[in-house]
Amino acid sequence: MTTLSATGSSERERALGTGYGFSAYLLWGVLPLYFVFLAPTGPWEVVAWRVLLSLVFCAILLTVARGWGRMIAVLRNPRLALWTAIAGVLIYVNWQTFLIATLTGHVVESSLGYFINPITTVVLAVLVLHERLRPAQWAAVGIAAAAVVVIVVGYGSVPWIALILSTSFGLYGLVKNRIGGAVDAVSGLALETMWLAPVAVVQLVVFAATAGLTYGTVSTLHTVMLSLAGVATAVPLLLFAAGARRISLTAVGLLQFIAPILQFLVGVVVLHEPMPLERWIGFGIVWVALVVLSVDMIRHARRPRPALEPEPVA
Repeated sequence: MTTLSATGSSERERALGTGYGFSAYLLWGVLPLYFVFLAPTGPWEVVAWRVLLSLVFCAILLTVARGWGRMIAVLRNPRLALWTAIAGVLIYVNWQTFLIATLTGHVVESSLGYFINPITTVVLAVLVLHERLRPAQWAAVGIAAAAVVVIVVGYGSVPWIALILSTSFGLYGLVKNRIGGAVDAVSGLALETMWLAPVAVVQLVVFAATAGLTYGTVSTLHTVMLSLAGVATAVPLLLFAAGARRISLTAVGLLQFIAPILQFLVGVVVLHEPMPLERWIGFGIVWVALVVLSVDMIRHARRPRPALEPEPVA
């Protein structure tokens, strides 16, 4: 009975984790539509409000969950505090680039950035962590590099938005990996947005003095939607954190393709962004690389792991 109970509990946890993860990537996938709705608010103003309102939302969550002690403990650790500041800079670059892409008609290119993000993560593992890649992983990296070349040559421009999004989010993931479980999701986002708050305030002041702020000037619905930017930012992150704790890394890796697929469909089907033949070819090559990487990931996860030898007792 105990074994059956434990097995059932484990299955429920995996199902719950899959649901959380799916919901997170689903929300990230349709997020471009949310930000497009915020027009005429520009990307710089949206990001500034996104930072400040995310900080407010996290403060509410920390108060409700009595988590201020955990956050203060992180601040008292100089190494962890520095890592959260670096994570804040990286996520700022990612958010700003994503908003510029979304609000200037480049949702398809931003989806390319998140399609190649798994490849970028593999490259960073080699360059920074000095990990050794399996042959299939090297093949996926080579195929993805060829795709970028095809897009550059055929489309006539470097996909800077995709490359910046992929690199910034890949580095952000690397930093979060370094932090590990020492910082919970809410405290992490609270600290990252706290470091960015002065930058956001300066952006709003400059924008108010030049172009003028749109907050509260368009319509009641627009004001409400812009006010929810913090919630829209934090909720998928918290769902992801809750899901990642319950499912395998392989499952997380496969679920992450939901977001760029949905972003691609939003850009092509809903927003009618152009997709010339050379771009289709480039995307097709990227998808081949992702299939190679995914198959290798699944095969490696299914291999039986050798039993760990007992450590010698000192």
